[in-house]
Amino acid sequence: MLEAINLKKTYGDHNALKGLNLSINAGDIYCLLGANGAGKTTTINLFLNFIDPSGGSAKVNGIDVTEDPLETKRFLAYIPEQVMLYPNLSGLENIEYFARLGGHNEYSDDDLRGFLVRCGLQAEAADRRISTYSKGMRQKVGVAIALAKQAKALLLDEPTSGLDPKASNEFSELLKHLQSEGAAILMATHDLFRAKETGTRIGIMREGNLMQELNTGAVSHADIERIYLEHMH
Repeated sequence: MLEAINLKKTYGDHNALKGLNLSINAGDIYCLLGANGAGKTTTINLFLNFIDPSGGSAKVNGIDVTEDPLETKRFLAYIPEQVMLYPNLSGLENIEYFARLGGHNEYSDDDLRGFLVRCGLQAEAADRRISTYSKGMRQKVGVAIALAKQAKALLLDEPTSGLDPKASNEFSELLKHLQSEGAAILMATHDLFRAKETGTRIGIMREGNLMQELNTGAVSHADIERIYLEHMH
């Protein structure tokens, strides 16, 4: 579903991404670990076609994002560290707006409320303004929008940063639910614990290079920390 083929990005003399090769299939939760500047956000921005590659290609469902950006965006949902919603609109109004923007006009109010409840938002919160929501509640609305959009792939950039442990765990459970429905998920994160608990695979990045890939089922938390720190030195 998500594929990077010798993907590169340079800014002047700086190589932000150095020939990344990556494949994420339906049902995968792939966690990118690395320090700031490792290339994690650059990778996500290239899949979203927010920036142009300097070489190679990023593909969504087999389609090059630079050749058909509108078509590839149909398959994608993006959840950044701070989900951008309209603060003066309610949760229900936000999901309705973004669902319609994604070409889905078929949902009733009950359908939209159902998406929000499935993502763990309390029913009474649907009619409250987003400006009254906690960060964890806004993240849930972001996932609900992905459900309503029927996204096949999710791109997440530090989505649990700043969440308390309970909210972070709830978010991980949401991702596992989407995974069970066949979504391909790419998540950039600094959270080694959450990567192990949530991910199916982990990629460790440093200075634009993918240093190593790990299957989470084959390593312990201690193994991940040790291997990560080895690559950071």
